[in-house]
Amino acid sequence: MTTDSLSLGRQRTARRRFIAALGVGQIISWGTLYYSFPLIAEAMAPDLAADKPSIYGAATLGLAASSLAAYPIGTAIDRGHGRSIMAGGFLLGGLLLLAWSQVTAIWQLYPIFLGIGLTIAATLYDPAFAVVARRFGREARQGITALTLWGGFASTVFIPLIQFLLDRTDWRETLIVLGLVNLVVGVGLHLRTIDPRQDMTPGEDETEPQADQSPKQVDQPPKIEGNTALRWASRRPVFWALLIAFTLYFGSFSALTFHLYPLLLERGFDATTVVSAIAIIGPAQVAGRVVIWTLARHSPIRQVGLVATLGFPLALALLILLPDHFAFLALFALIYGAANGIMTIVRGLAIPEMLSRQAYGAINGAISVPSNAAKALAPVGAALLWSASGSYDSLLLAAIATALVVVASFATAAWYSARNTPAQQP
Repeated sequence: MTTDSLSLGRQRTARRRFIAALGVGQIISWGTLYYSFPLIAEAMAPDLAADKPSIYGAATLGLAASSLAAYPIGTAIDRGHGRSIMAGGFLLGGLLLLAWSQVTAIWQLYPIFLGIGLTIAATLYDPAFAVVARRFGREARQGITALTLWGGFASTVFIPLIQFLLDRTDWRETLIVLGLVNLVVGVGLHLRTIDPRQDMTPGEDETEPQADQSPKQVDQPPKIEGNTALRWASRRPVFWALLIAFTLYFGSFSALTFHLYPLLLERGFDATTVVSAIAIIGPAQVAGRVVIWTLARHSPIRQVGLVATLGFPLALALLILLPDHFAFLALFALIYGAANGIMTIVRGLAIPEMLSRQAYGAINGAISVPSNAAKALAPVGAALLWSASGSYDSLLLAAIATALVVVASFATAAWYSARNTPAQQP
């Protein structure tokens, strides 16, 4: 075996370990900070004598805070601070979960969730994607895809674990366990794994123009970061088309996710059938990502994204038009979950493959601001729409209309990005 082969093998092993460590971190952050909330909220409500709007208002505040923090956090990661951002996020998250375990009044939740929002912005997919993009540059696609596969198991691991703890202790002790997982495992993993000295230096993986391409033909920014990157991106139609597509998509998905259980009950399904159908969505997300990983790993992300965005209105149309039978409901859940799973990959790769590989954190963070705000506000908006109309039919119609706009917006972004060849992409 040659020295080059040994070196390449070590590089691949190091890459797998790097992604695996970040992947475990994604399971922890999604499981403890996101999927834990409905279960803990249900258990704590009687102790605090609080109603659902009051408790879920704290979650909305947290998600809103995460949207505002996305851009500065992305910019900081671009400047090489990914290690301190992500390790610090898990440190803050662990401390806040411990603080949550000690609340005695509903108002105390609000400042805690303001901080949890910052933790979410520092530990979930977006900062991890930025860390991977900075580490591997042009080679980041497989790492980002693999990271979404790890994250897809967060609900599978933590929802049963949290329920197990709640059944045997109480919500306060459960939160203490979740906090310690963040402090011990989350902080340690990211301090050990992320090393700014191994990051790809800016421009290191750039492709030189081909001999038949003049510099004017190549829409390539100067070496940029922060506000300069955002100003450059904001002059490109692809940026705005992606921003609209992702904001509307993830807002609609958030609204439906929070209201899917009562929506399906309203349509005449019994509770057991509804739970069985919803349980399909998580594995379907992972399955969709595996399909992309195996069958379309070299396909342009604009093509993958078009397929995923078309899946969303298709799933909703099936829910409205097909008979009220579990087989059709399962088909809806399968398409709905797979489309969302693929969209997570598209969300991570659209910026470097369709707009610019430079300043990933800043540009991605700017697009995340309205997307995260939509995720925070959409469940409340859906509840108001239900109150005004008296049924979830209006929500389904609004979701289909929104999904069609998502398809049109992403298609616009794909068309503009296709005008430059891969070699021309900055």
